[in-house]
Amino acid sequence: MSLPPGFLDELRSRTSLSQVVGRKVIWDTRKSNQGKGDMWAPCPFHQEKTASFHVDDRKGFYYCFGCHAKGDAISFVRETENVEFIEAIRILAAEAGMTMPERDPQAQAKADRRTQLAEVMEIAVKHFRLALKTAAGSGARDYLDRRGLKEATQDRFEIGFAPDAWQGLWDHLKSRNVADELILGCGLAKPSTKGGKPYDTFRNRIMFPIRDARGRCIAFGGRAMDPNDNAKYLNSPETELFDKSRTLYHYGPAREAAGKGQPLIVAEGYMDVIALVEGGFGAAVAPLGTAVTETQLQMMWRLADEPVIALDGDAAGLRAAHRVIDLALPLLEAGKSLRFALMPEGKDPDDLIRAEGTAALQKLVDAAQPMVQLLWQNEIEGRSFDSPERRAALDKALRDKIKLIRDASIRGHYGQAIKDLRWQLFNPQRASHAPRRTGGRWQPPPASAMPATKSSLLVAAGDEAQMQLRTGVILASLIATPEVCEEFEAAIETLDCPNPDHARLRDLILRHADAGPETLRTQISEAMGQESLEKLRALPHVALAPPVRNPGDAGIARQTIAEELAKIEAERGLSAEISEAAEDIVGVADEAVTWRLQQAAEARNRAIRSQQEDKAEYDLGDNGARINRGEREQFHALLDKITSSKPGR
Repeated sequence: MSLPPGFLDELRSRTSLSQVVGRKVIWDTRKSNQGKGDMWAPCPFHQEKTASFHVDDRKGFYYCFGCHAKGDAISFVRETENVEFIEAIRILAAEAGMTMPERDPQAQAKADRRTQLAEVMEIAVKHFRLALKTAAGSGARDYLDRRGLKEATQDRFEIGFAPDAWQGLWDHLKSRNVADELILGCGLAKPSTKGGKPYDTFRNRIMFPIRDARGRCIAFGGRAMDPNDNAKYLNSPETELFDKSRTLYHYGPAREAAGKGQPLIVAEGYMDVIALVEGGFGAAVAPLGTAVTETQLQMMWRLADEPVIALDGDAAGLRAAHRVIDLALPLLEAGKSLRFALMPEGKDPDDLIRAEGTAALQKLVDAAQPMVQLLWQNEIEGRSFDSPERRAALDKALRDKIKLIRDASIRGHYGQAIKDLRWQLFNPQRASHAPRRTGGRWQPPPASAMPATKSSLLVAAGDEAQMQLRTGVILASLIATPEVCEEFEAAIETLDCPNPDHARLRDLILRHADAGPETLRTQISEAMGQESLEKLRALPHVALAPPVRNPGDAGIARQTIAEELAKIEAERGLSAEISEAAEDIVGVADEAVTWRLQQAAEARNRAIRSQQEDKAEYDLGDNGARINRGEREQFHALLDKITSSKPGR
């Protein structure tokens, strides 16, 4: 059976030899370098214990240094599966998603025709190259000079020029006795709709030859010289030689550069690729004016495990990046992914290199983001998640994306990465102190004191400790009975909270108190974690507070909150008077200063002891202890009753 030309090349480009061989061997991980496609294993063709069987995944060949077996993916399947040549191709084609061609008695004729078409394309390359050096190409040369393309660069990429003539290339090819059907078959000319001679496809354009993996010119890309032209860039139409969805510009040279360890960079256009190559990034390719296809993605992964997608830093570039992500998610495999280097807004790789040099681009390539980071950024960019419904919508969108991943292991790792990013978004302070994995073990955060510790009761003293105790009681009372918050809203808004956690609780209470106790507690748990409430309630001075012991009792809550606010206000008043008095003493001191301090101190003591005139509920005992007045009266009544019931009384 004859196979159509190019079928085997396509099959080899879409087949990973290491995957084919990996089904039959166990790789030696110490000796192999998967990133470079350099794999070693015990030979499957003879008995051995050492890893002498070598697979060069980039070149697509294997060799055993023991038994000297060698070949490619086709020969490996033939030997290991004991099948004929065509059957081995059929097996590999099924795995690569390619349809086996039917028997075609005209296959040799087709092969001859493709060879003829390729020869015509080479004639066109030379014609365009010569035209660039003529007087007609002076404008094109000036443009290339302004873009910084030296003559050596033009020669390297075989850049040419199509003059502004209707039949310039057609007449040249006819003078070389090229048949009409071959010119039209190459896509170099189009039939006239008016019955005249066919006319050239490319006119007044800078020409970029597009070559396949074997180095044959299969198409052209033309850049318009007329700024008013409807198509700035124009590719050859699809032909027997050219399928743009299966072609990458500069693929052959990029394969060689990637094999030497250079990062594979995927840009958007010809000029970007040329600028990258001239800047030292030899493994640069570009799709041909369309979105990246699955075949092109597989071609990239043949060259590198993690191609770097370098797109323009504008809205269109971001949209293109997310289209690539949607395409890649179902195709991800262990070790095969993408990274994204987003250019500064309004610039492409060519602009960046010319403006800031190759070091600027190298920095972006080194800092390229993993795919999961860009996926996450797309879902949260410019959005607010201040309600449970919005957070649920975020979770659903991300779950739908992750479900596209077919590989269960990668899907699990993506899920964990999303959880980590979600934690950082909704718990920024706590996430900064989360344990970190170092050397395979989870390590605690640095031992530096956190803000909450610095302001906690462990290090607070005197009045500051008292303030924290009082704010804790106020906040716990409001959480237990949020319906009273409105009455104290103004005072709560100005409440000074030395403890950062108290400050966050205060803000959440003010925002969600009117929704009821359950909703308030839910919001606090989502924002700060359930342990934040448990930690607050566990403090002894809070646990003993009447509103906490009797949640929902508005009367007790009002009384407690009002009392604690009064104490705080009295403390503030005393501190203010002391500060002002200190300033006055520096000047002229008189009895007025002493009187003011005395009044402030008495007000503070009354607030602390709750002895506000006849409203006080407590008396002081002989030892200074506070005694509940009602309980004291009941005790005396009981004593009187016991005494009066004794005999003889």
